[in-house]
Amino acid sequence: MKLNKLHSSFRDPSGFLFQTKNTLYRQINKIYQENFDHLIHSGLYQKLVDQNLLISHKEIPNHINIKNPKVYKVIQPTKIPFISYPYEWCFSQLKDAGLLTLKIQKLALQHKMTLKDASNFNLQFLEGRPIFIDTLSFEMYSQGKPWVAYRQFCEHFLAPLALMAHGDIRLGRLLQVYPDGLPLDLVSKLLPLRARLKPSLFLHLSLHAAAQKHFSKVIIKNTQRKMSLNSLFGLLDNLEETLRKLSWKPRDSHWGEYYEKRESYSLESFHHKSEIVRKLVAKIKPTTIWDLGGNIGSFSRSSTTPETLTICFDSDPVAIEKNYQIIKDRKETNILPLFLDLTNPTPGIGWSNKERDSLIERGPTNTIFALALIHHLAITHNIPLDYLATLFSKLCNFLIIEFIPKQDQKVVQLLSSREDIFVDYTEENFEKIFKALFLIREVIKIDDSFRKIYLMENKTRVYY
Repeated sequence: MKLNKLHSSFRDPSGFLFQTKNTLYRQINKIYQENFDHLIHSGLYQKLVDQNLLISHKEIPNHINIKNPKVYKVIQPTKIPFISYPYEWCFSQLKDAGLLTLKIQKLALQHKMTLKDASNFNLQFLEGRPIFIDTLSFEMYSQGKPWVAYRQFCEHFLAPLALMAHGDIRLGRLLQVYPDGLPLDLVSKLLPLRARLKPSLFLHLSLHAAAQKHFSKVIIKNTQRKMSLNSLFGLLDNLEETLRKLSWKPRDSHWGEYYEKRESYSLESFHHKSEIVRKLVAKIKPTTIWDLGGNIGSFSRSSTTPETLTICFDSDPVAIEKNYQIIKDRKETNILPLFLDLTNPTPGIGWSNKERDSLIERGPTNTIFALALIHHLAITHNIPLDYLATLFSKLCNFLIIEFIPKQDQKVVQLLSSREDIFVDYTEENFEKIFKALFLIREVIKIDDSFRKIYLMENKTRVYY
């Protein structure tokens, strides 16, 4: 039987992920048998699952793949409803994922196991929290052996977090350029001197980078420095303390304060807009929503139910960070805030550009919110309306979209510093273009404003 292997799961000889229709499976090869058995029988697997640290699975004993002499088991892991990537996370999401990785490593050592890798791609966000998804990352611990994943942890977690905390929050986007981890020598050059001289960062980043450079030029004998278990726990404790001390307090930004300042809506129009969106959502009952330009998630929260998975995208790091902190404080389980620049959406990267999916490949979703968005795309970024309609038609079945005409004060501001070359940006042309791809089900004017909310249904494809 030909397997539909996931492009993200080909590097590990211990096994791989594949799927049939909408069911996800993981093949475990016989070379991993001893490690897998110890993971299960030592109690480590159950402890991690009980603490919501590791994704759960069930064994499929009669799966056809087991007839292959190289295959030990086939398991069916719990499926993550939306796959996100570290370069889409905010500062605190990456930090929480790093701390969870260290916690798992400590628990693994208590059960005579260790993590053989510490990639940030081994984690996803489920019900508002990070969770470890790679069941095959665990191997038996050998007494005296150092943590083989130490460098990778520094490259995938500590290095980007240090750059974001002590340099510029936007440097976290380097994870997309270096998906195998940030080069430590580059990080040492980019960090300001005061950060490089902090003892923990000097040890784990600068000194670590210098050691890498030195040993890359010498022949290393087939011997390995021993590291006691106590020393290994000491290393993990120090990494944990270093991560916890890293912080980023988001300063006020235009978008992070957008709805609090009520710059675009009176209180009456804001409440009416919320009511409109809530009623439209109740009418179509979507299972998944992508809130594009969702800011801190105001409409993601006020318009959806806890059962509706909502991915709240924004391009402002402050808004994403604030949204995530609200999720943690309220223990919300249905909202996932992520970075997205819609003019340059997440591409497919990695081997053959297929190892990590693009935004479009992770769609479509049932419903898209495009609220207070398209005037920025059309006027600030010169994106034609027909391009917007075409993109939305690829991504959703239902579209709840706000049109803001030129007489609105925000559009007036956008045009105040440039020539108005946007002769096609009219309500009439907007409706004409979108009608080519969508059926307009409802149009509702927002009280005390020139703005209108449209409910549209994709007439080119049906996704569910």
